[in-house]
Formats: sequence, C-alpha cells, structure tokens
Amino acid sequence: MQIDRQKLIFLDGAMGTMLQAAGLSYLRMDGSTPPATRDKLVQQFQSGQVPLFLLSLKVGGTGLNLTAADYVLLLDPWWNPAVEAQDAARSHRSGQQRPVTLCRFIAADTLEERMLALQQQKKELAESLVPEGSLPLETLLALL
Repeated sequence: MQIDRQKLIFLDGAMGTMLQAAGLSYLRMDGSTPPATRDKLVQQFQSGQVPLFLLSLKVGGTGLNLTAADYVLLLDPWWNPAVEAQDAARSHRSGQQRPVTLCRFIAADTLEERMLALQQQKKELAESLVPEGSLPLETLLALL
C-alpha cells in the first residue's frame, strides 16, 4: 500500500502495531522520546521520508512545527478541547502550502463519545461566560 499524503495521527494506543502488520512505515513520538531524537523524527517527516507520524496528544503541544502534513487524524480525544486545537495547529504553521483536513474518529457508546460531549459543554460554557471577542476562545478553554 502506498500513501500519497503526509498524515499526523494523534493517539495513545497500539496503532503502530496495526500499521506495522499492514507493512506501512511510520514514525512515533511520545513523552519518552528524547529531544535529540524528536528533532530527527520531525526532519524525517517534514522531508517526506515517512508519510505517517504517530504522536501522543501531549507531545503534540511542545512547539512542534509539522507543516508537511495535509491530514490530521485525532483518534483519542482529550477532555480539554484546547489541547486538541493546539495539536491540530501543528500542521497550520508558517510554511504550510496546502489545505489541511482534520478528521476526528469517535465510536458510538464509548468513553471517547462522552469526552466529546464534555468538550462541547465546556465550549458552550466558555462562550456563555465571556462576550465574543473579549478573549480568544482557546485562551478561555485553556483556563477551564
């Protein structure tokens, strides 16, 4: 199978095992990845050497610039929507030349579905407390 697009996949799980079984090349970065290794992984992804980059949600929020991605796949939601927004923004940095598609995968009747409902409640609460335009929504959500 050939992959013709660069994809960021944010998750905490065993996706790598499934990709490996399918014969697909990927990079993986999580909180245990040393800083020097992180730089090498980012360079490999940015240069197009490897089309899939698996990242934990929390590592995605460490100032990474991943503009080679034109797809961002969120497989594990986080209770704080600002964290997900920050991770998705990794591909929208200066230098991005293409549109970026964000896909969120949620199975019915799961913890993830309840997490998504909690995110929506937090967003609605923040919007009701502060008039539009007074503070960026992401800043408010990060405070909650």
